[in-house]
Amino acid sequence: MGSIAVCPGSFDPITYGHLDIIKRGAKVFDQVYVCVLNNSSKQPLFSVEERCELISEVTKDIPNVIVETFKGLLIDYAREKKAQTILRGLRAVSDFEYEMQITSMNRVLDDNIETFFMMTNNQYSFLSSSIVKEVAKYKGDIAELVPEVVEKALKSKFIDE
Repeated sequence: MGSIAVCPGSFDPITYGHLDIIKRGAKVFDQVYVCVLNNSSKQPLFSVEERCELISEVTKDIPNVIVETFKGLLIDYAREKKAQTILRGLRAVSDFEYEMQITSMNRVLDDNIETFFMMTNNQYSFLSSSIVKEVAKYKGDIAELVPEVVEKALKSKFIDE
């Protein structure tokens, strides 16, 4: 059996930082499931379906990446996919505390599934979907932050503002 990883996130929208982790993860694992989650504590700009479409478009040239969505516990999704690993990106020390809490809970739920942390490329260490949305909302240049298809989708969301 090959190595399978799940790369979860809200991806609202996907950025070059996310894409960096997905591409590098695809080199390490035989199969990477990008799992788009609906974070109930956030108000998303894009629907889950729109996010899946955007991610599918920007990862279409990575044959071992599959984009899906899931409702429920991530650990249940990982089990369903027979994944041995949850792949998470870290930007800065500030991400670590939150990620440690999630990882610790996942380990309680299933200690057979490991979490693999990958540091984001330094050029994306400041980048978050929230920042991208804020810049796009005020018509700032986001071309170096997101793929072109995502840039167009963001511009269409804020066209009337």
